[in-house]
Amino acid sequence: MKAFVAGATGETGRRIVRQLVLREIPVVALVRDLEKAKSILPPEAELVVGDVSQPDGLKAAIANCTVLLSATGAAPSFNPFGPYQVDYEGTKNLIDVAKQTGIQQFVMVSSMCTSQFFHPLNLFWLILFWKKQAEEYLQKSGLTYTIVRPGGLKNEDNDLPLVMSSADTLSEGSLPRTRVAEVCIEALVQPSAQNKIVEIVTQADAPNLPLSELFANVS
Repeated sequence: MKAFVAGATGETGRRIVRQLVLREIPVVALVRDLEKAKSILPPEAELVVGDVSQPDGLKAAIANCTVLLSATGAAPSFNPFGPYQVDYEGTKNLIDVAKQTGIQQFVMVSSMCTSQFFHPLNLFWLILFWKKQAEEYLQKSGLTYTIVRPGGLKNEDNDLPLVMSSADTLSEGSLPRTRVAEVCIEALVQPSAQNKIVEIVTQADAPNLPLSELFANVS
């Protein structure tokens, strides 16, 4: 296995890269700012400068990888086209190149509530709407996929049990970004994670189940 990570210097992406390195899985990290990436990411990661909005440069970067994890997301800004360009068009570019290069599994970090058009987050340039369109494009692509929809993301870690549910069944809750990274990487080795949308949060009163069982319980 060799993993390609898009959005590698983001708060979630960098945690995915670190955990791949800890598991001794070779990783190629797509970055826009090389110096920033060197200061954030472990030296074992292979850094490739590129942008999801420029598909011509993605093919060579992805060529020798077998799995792809996308943790991209539009940065908060006054650009009304940001979510469309990054969350939809950028993900669409990754999916198209993944198909061309024979990627075996595509793991996408999305968001809880993407199916709720009137959710307050859509006031920010339809960010959830465009994530939902990217999800649907991935589902129709023919690629083996796992779509991970986390609740509210926290940089602080905790040991609370993870709750995993099927699409459009959770609407509130939060979890540490490290747990999102764990779920994404475990999805690569659990056959029961394939071709599923999973929604995840942590809850103090939930049973503490292994990820293999959590994935298997999601229809």
